Amino acid sequence: MLRLEGVSKRFHRGREEVVALAGVDVEVLPAEFVALIGPSGSGKSTLLHLAGGLDQPDSGRVLLDARDLASMSVGDRARLRRREIGFVFQFFHLIPTLTVAENVELPLILDGRRDGESAVADVLRRVDIADRAAHYPGELSGGEMQRTAIARALVSRPRLILADEPTGNLDSATGSEILDLLSAQVVDAGAALLMVTHDAGAASRATRVLALRDGMLEQRAADDDPALRPLRASRRP
Repeated sequence: MLRLEGVSKRFHRGREEVVALAGVDVEVLPAEFVALIGPSGSGKSTLLHLAGGLDQPDSGRVLLDARDLASMSVGDRARLRRREIGFVFQFFHLIPTLTVAENVELPLILDGRRDGESAVADVLRRVDIADRAAHYPGELSGGEMQRTAIARALVSRPRLILADEPTGNLDSATGSEILDLLSAQVVDAGAALLMVTHDAGAASRATRVLALRDGMLEQRAADDDPALRPLRASRRP
């Protein structure tokens, strides 16, 4: 499904060069839930943006079903994101002047699809927020906004879901419900899920846990590091 091969990314902060990723290899299989953990500044969000084609690596390749994202045009990458990749962000990124239903339908409108109304109704039922379809983001709780963001990510039935701290702004009970929704897409729809998180409890829900530190990937067993003891060993079962 998703493969990052020897991916490196550098940024410049004034005269200083910052290495965000240094030759990282990652593979996420269909129907697999992978959690990516690590301290702030370790390169987690950079890796997620590269995986979704929002940015390009300085070296290495990002492949989605053997298609090299860097070889695609800007338009082709945008179409790929709309049709095959669902993004879920910590801060929701909902448009305040659009209703819940309109926010969810937006990717379909941009893609020129005509089945938007039925697809939106179906996904709102799946995330249990159909009764809020006509409401605006400012009228929603944090959990309802995240459900809306998940519905928007899922409305195109993507094969890959990229989630950046999806429970970071939520209480523990609501966060658990959000993880249930995301996990269901892996189990029921066979989607691949790559989630960045600082939350050990959230990471423990994953099939596999990867750790980034200083731009390099570490695959460690839970007993190797006190910070990972609540987590499963970073290997496939």
